[in-house]
Amino acid sequence: MKIKIITAITALFFLASLPTMAQKTLAEATKGKFLFGAAVNMQQVKGVNPVEAELIAKEFSAIVPENCMKPQPIHPEENKYFWDDADKLVAFGEKNKQVVTGHCLVWHSQIGRWFFIDADGKDVSPEILKERMHQHILAVVSRYKGRIKGWDVVNEAFEDNGTYRNSKFFQILGKDFIKYAFQFAHEADPDAELYYNDYNVETPAKCDAIVQLVKELKAAGCRIDAVGTQAHWHMKSPTVEATETSFNKLKAAGVHILVTEWDISVLPSPYDGANISTNFNYSKEMDPYREGVPDSIQQKWNKRMLDMFGLFLKYKDVVDRVTVWGLTDNTTWLNNFPIRGRKDYPMLFDRNNQRKPVVDEMIKLAEKTKAKK
Repeated sequence: MKIKIITAITALFFLASLPTMAQKTLAEATKGKFLFGAAVNMQQVKGVNPVEAELIAKEFSAIVPENCMKPQPIHPEENKYFWDDADKLVAFGEKNKQVVTGHCLVWHSQIGRWFFIDADGKDVSPEILKERMHQHILAVVSRYKGRIKGWDVVNEAFEDNGTYRNSKFFQILGKDFIKYAFQFAHEADPDAELYYNDYNVETPAKCDAIVQLVKELKAAGCRIDAVGTQAHWHMKSPTVEATETSFNKLKAAGVHILVTEWDISVLPSPYDGANISTNFNYSKEMDPYREGVPDSIQQKWNKRMLDMFGLFLKYKDVVDRVTVWGLTDNTTWLNNFPIRGRKDYPMLFDRNNQRKPVVDEMIKLAEKTKAKK
């Protein structure tokens, strides 16, 4: 009798586990529509957090480095490169049969001060900065030639009003620094796709400036395959309508669209954007969900995610990849931005590494959508 009871219990446990074992992923549901990816950190790559590493391997068809390929980590000093982390990340993606994107070659942030100054601490000449850009891009892109599908060549070159950001690149080289970056990247790997990436692309003036950039790059004979919209969004902004308008403008400009850094903060925001140099003081009013998100708010967040995901599916003919910026609520960068110490809930996995119910709804939505022709 005991044996029968034990056998029955074992069978029940097995049957209970079947839905989880057969659980479809967003990577599977979006196959033939667009890649579904995640930004990956080195703790995950190195197996410090094996549960997260396993989730990334299982749930996503593409990865992008969260930090290790940015200029400062990979090129901390002139003529000195640190390849270890980037090498491990690319190998991680290859092991898991995932598409790897490089992020990012040229950015005004997270770059060594040495890049822009001479031995006397003064700004380098345009010729020197151009050559430093050339050497940096050539070294990084060539190292992973044939292993990385595409590169975020230039990141965040515009202000929200459509003017060029007054970065050191712009101050020394003018707007041509973008053209040079795309030329150098194509030289290093002619087969790699090349992207421009920015936040608040839904802002009309910024979107128009990016469209103009695309036209200028194409007129100069540069390769540009897609524009990445970072999609660091909030509960009310941008609207679906504003986002769709930006999609149509980019589509008309002859480029594809990447949703590169998607997260939707559930918290009140002192402003809209993702300028990492901006910080605000902590207050309880700006951190209202320390004990968890009320169901009414959670339902609104779920709807917001589904509305935007539905838009991505609607434009699957030009949306090539959707990437979430991180994995779980526990490790999201938004716990500390733009106000340090808050508790945010912007990701598809909770603080216990569990898929949120909205994922199943997203999968159903994706399965109703036909693949690209």
